[in-house]
Amino acid sequence: MHSRYNRLIICVSVFLFWSLAVFVPTILLAADESQPEDVQQLEPVVVSATKTPVPLSHITSAVEVITAEDFLRRNDRTLVDALGLSQGAAIFSTGGFGATSTFRIRGGQSGQTLVLIDGAIINSATLGEANLGTLTTDNIESITVLRGAQSMLWGSDAMGGVVDIRTKRGDGKPVARVFSEYGSFNSIREGGSLAGQLGPVDFSVALSRWDMSKFSSINFRRGAGERDAFRNWQGSSLIGVNTPWDGRLEVSFRWINNDIDIDNPSTFGGPFDVYKAKSTSRQYIYSGTYHQPITDWWDQKITVSQAREAGITQAGTNRLSLTTGLMSIPPDFGNSDIRTRSNRIEWQSNFHIGDPLIVTVGYQFREQLGKNKGSFAEKIVSSHAGFAQAQLNVFDRFFATAGVRQDAHNTAGDKTTYRVTGGYLLKETGTKLRASYATGFRTPDINELFFPNFGNPALVPETSQNFDVAIDQTLFEKRMKMSVGYFWSRYRQLIVTAFDPVGCAPFTTFGFCAQNIGSVRVKGVETSLNVVVAEDLPGLKRVSVDGQYTYTSTRDLMTGTRLARWPVHQGSASLTYQPTEPLSLTGTVRYVGSRFSTTGNQRPLPDFYIFNLAATYHVNDQIEMYTRVENLADRKYEEVLFYGTPGRSVWGGVRVNFEIPVYFESSESE
Repeated sequence: MHSRYNRLIICVSVFLFWSLAVFVPTILLAADESQPEDVQQLEPVVVSATKTPVPLSHITSAVEVITAEDFLRRNDRTLVDALGLSQGAAIFSTGGFGATSTFRIRGGQSGQTLVLIDGAIINSATLGEANLGTLTTDNIESITVLRGAQSMLWGSDAMGGVVDIRTKRGDGKPVARVFSEYGSFNSIREGGSLAGQLGPVDFSVALSRWDMSKFSSINFRRGAGERDAFRNWQGSSLIGVNTPWDGRLEVSFRWINNDIDIDNPSTFGGPFDVYKAKSTSRQYIYSGTYHQPITDWWDQKITVSQAREAGITQAGTNRLSLTTGLMSIPPDFGNSDIRTRSNRIEWQSNFHIGDPLIVTVGYQFREQLGKNKGSFAEKIVSSHAGFAQAQLNVFDRFFATAGVRQDAHNTAGDKTTYRVTGGYLLKETGTKLRASYATGFRTPDINELFFPNFGNPALVPETSQNFDVAIDQTLFEKRMKMSVGYFWSRYRQLIVTAFDPVGCAPFTTFGFCAQNIGSVRVKGVETSLNVVVAEDLPGLKRVSVDGQYTYTSTRDLMTGTRLARWPVHQGSASLTYQPTEPLSLTGTVRYVGSRFSTTGNQRPLPDFYIFNLAATYHVNDQIEMYTRVENLADRKYEEVLFYGTPGRSVWGGVRVNFEIPVYFESSESE
């Protein structure tokens, strides 16, 4: 195992450093040949870290921004594709395309990561975690990943981090785009979008469908014979209106309709290849925001959102044990009908006190409702919170934030969290030092509180302390960006399933229930490298290299063992080569170290690495052809024990875009 890991690290290191050794002279040459008339590239602006727009170079948090350009460069189709290469995080799918996929950050659990789409919380009210397996990259502008506790600004579920997903905003003349794609496993994917701006109104609308068959949820290499189908429809829209006095109103909507055939990994006689088992989910995500400056030093913003989901699971007609070869009938408890809603209202007021200081105060109301037909009637958890934050910027060199938050929860009581960050940017050398310390919390979800014969209404919030420190360095006129950081986290009062016949007696007759007894320590190192090796040179349009590596040491302080599913070593690298304007090639490698599938260092899973290749060719201004090859080396691996992963797979498609004639001219006052 160690020799395989060492070989892979050597390969990735050689890949990165060979690229740099060959092309660093080109970086210097490209920097010297820059033309004065070149269009200046605007620096990305991050809102999620402070809830106010801040240039990326001024951010004092551990943050990563994945853009629509990154999706296209790698031909990412799903959020699982896009987030699988992100730093300090782990995302694993239970059975391939469309299956449940959850996201974890820095040794945390999936329920400790808050996921939002345009301000709407999509974490399940009953499970606490967000399922990203149903989301495609269609009509998504960016994904911002905040690592470390963010509860001070974002509240419960953000004790490990935040994933903030934003829908595209229309701009310029209206443009229609359509695409069609076909590939392995009888995969057919197609869709279209319309985006643009007419006077003060901008809009983006998209609709897509994806059908697939011939892919087994349980690993077919273990003997599964049934090929499971996957069908996905989703639509999205964002409409923005620029109102008088520099105000802005945005309304967004996203609809996801996902149907997938499933299997059962149960260890009691399993894994099972289940026939006619199916999971159906319907999601509706609404949000509206209104931002209005009151004076030149005071502005306000209000956000209202709701996420609704209906999930129906059918246990199937019969099942085949891949261990014993025996047929049996799936138990009835595999059937479920779960309905959830997540409501959020937030008011935010920003005071710009001179140039160096911004003070933000706000109020947030959260409400989650969930019911499981046949198990429990609708239950409600809700909270009211107030928060305040100060941001300091001295001469664009010294940056600091400090904030505090008070939450009042209807079942888990009151909780206070705080966060402080600081950073110093030495402009002359492009060096930034940053550090942060924060506390976080997560309130119990509805299942942990109320599920029959398991839920414990006496549960209190999980808590965490997080610290990180890092050095960010830019070189060669920001063509090269490097980062090295250390992080440490301590989790207390974690909610775990415990066998305690006496303590669980009020809640269950089986002796098992949810209790606040877990305690975990996590520490690690994060490194990243982003290099634009060459750009706009004669005969060479662009060459860029990106890479990241994360070392994560986890320890369950109750048992002394590693946390389930967390690898110690993981990393990724990509190389983009664009010889001419029309043609672009991107190769990626993802490595995940060995880990244990369950607690107590049980059921080990070996490490794995996979290579992907994406190619895009612009035939002309309207037509673009593309392909993506996954698992190029046809590696045999499992992300989650027993669940299937694709072997070598190929997809290809075409994108067409064209302007829509508009016979409307907006009048603008001079």
